[in-house]
Amino acid sequence: RAFLRFTLGADRVPEVQPGPRKPRRLPEAPKSAEIDALLEGLTGDEPLAIRNRALLELVYSAGLRSREAVDLDLGDVDFEQEAVRVRGKGDKERVVPLGKEATYRLRGYLEDARPQLARAGESAFFLSARGRRLDTSTLRRLLPNPHRLRHAFATHLLEGGADLRVIQELLGHSSLSTTQAYSHVDGRRLRKVYDRSHPRS
Repeated sequence: RAFLRFTLGADRVPEVQPGPRKPRRLPEAPKSAEIDALLEGLTGDEPLAIRNRALLELVYSAGLRSREAVDLDLGDVDFEQEAVRVRGKGDKERVVPLGKEATYRLRGYLEDARPQLARAGESAFFLSARGRRLDTSTLRRLLPNPHRLRHAFATHLLEGGADLRVIQELLGHSSLSTTQAYSHVDGRRLRKVYDRSHPRS
């Protein structure tokens, strides 16, 4: 307050100054073993079961928002390059790599399940039981909080050593400040490296 009185004048200093804003902290991300258990528990060879496994593998492998996943069209998945073209917020496009398991599950869905669901002329990649584009409510019934998979995607990348700016691009964040909510994870990783490496840790 003394500094503010000096710079602003005593009569211009507000009685209560707001404290510094605390950085937004994200909830704890599911562990890798929890994700494995979730995905491996999605079994069955009927079309909808194959679709569900492919859908959740994709959301975790590429860190997609629910809307981004259901908005995918047939031409958006590039199996040769193992990548997916995503239309994010504000119609901004990005290309995100796919893991081997997600690529395998997506190909299996496209070849074995989707033809049994599709109606003529439907371009959506993921289809409902009626052969139309899947909606986000169906995804939420399958997994009440699908955003946790996106959160796990970013957290596990950061724990593995990925740079925040790379994660920003993969998530489709327009501002790095949004991605910096994950910086507490980076701090934990730095602590582990320090404890393992410093001779007097």
